[in-house]
Amino acid sequence: MKKAIQIKNAPAPIGPYSQAILKGDTLYGSGQIAIDPLSGQLLLESIEIETRQVMKNIQAILESAEMTFDNVLKCSIFLSDMNNFALVNEIYAGYFGDIPPARETVQVSCLPKNVNVEISFIAQL
Repeated sequence: MKKAIQIKNAPAPIGPYSQAILKGDTLYGSGQIAIDPLSGQLLLESIEIETRQVMKNIQAILESAEMTFDNVLKCSIFLSDMNNFALVNEIYAGYFGDIPPARETVQVSCLPKNVNVEISFIAQL
């Protein structure tokens, strides 16, 4: 049986999907963008602020499933501009310990709400 994760301290979905799905001990997190869950506003002042908000949103979803970044096995990073790779990578790396998850990073032509970064994940207890 799968369980939808819907929490108030992460942005509400902007389409017909769940913030995350918990199936057994595996959590499948939908792509997160830099929406402040309290105000509903996009935080796009800089790629650093945007990436930190994305990671905060992921953290809130992980915590709702009683997990941490140590439980993350796989991430997918989508960038609107690969020139932001180094800055996103530096911030992203700060959330993981000695064994970071598997990952790919790709540049795409457009992301939801014209954001610059979106990150999805898979985590397991």
